[in-house]
Amino acid sequence: MAREHGKDENAPGGLTWRPMRPEDIDAVVEVARLSFPDHFEDRACFENRLALYPRGCFVLAGDGSEPALGYLIAYPWRADAAPALNTVIEGLPATAEVLYLHDLALDPRARGGGRTGAVVERLAEQAAEDGWPAIALVAVNAAAGFWARHGFEPRDPPGMTQKLASYGEDARYMVRTLA
Repeated sequence: MAREHGKDENAPGGLTWRPMRPEDIDAVVEVARLSFPDHFEDRACFENRLALYPRGCFVLAGDGSEPALGYLIAYPWRADAAPALNTVIEGLPATAEVLYLHDLALDPRARGGGRTGAVVERLAEQAAEDGWPAIALVAVNAAAGFWARHGFEPRDPPGMTQKLASYGEDARYMVRTLA
């Protein structure tokens, strides 16, 4: 049985990870703008991912009407592949082999205090329960060390370097195998 999820005990200020809702998109776009200024993705991209796979979309938010201060977006995808940045995808691939962690970002005011670990573990548990063998992602902004601490290992499948060119020089394709 999965652990009870909700409040992140390390997150002061009453912030919790909860499922993303359409009304959270404005806040998600703002957090993305602050977190990834060199990897812009517009509102349509976030709306698209939420519509395609709401089970993999979470926000870090308080109990009141304040906007979300963080988000995580994941969805089924092909192994050893990464979708192009800032694109709307028509549908999830029928041949999806992994859960792809598209983004994890926090507003600078919410960083620190272990807030990301709770949602990464929540996603890993959920993915394993759903039968996914692994979670894949592209680490950007020198985040490979962060992801390694969460069980992700770099992989360099053929052609990946060219596929990641738009993600920046330090982009690394990484995978966490699930039990």
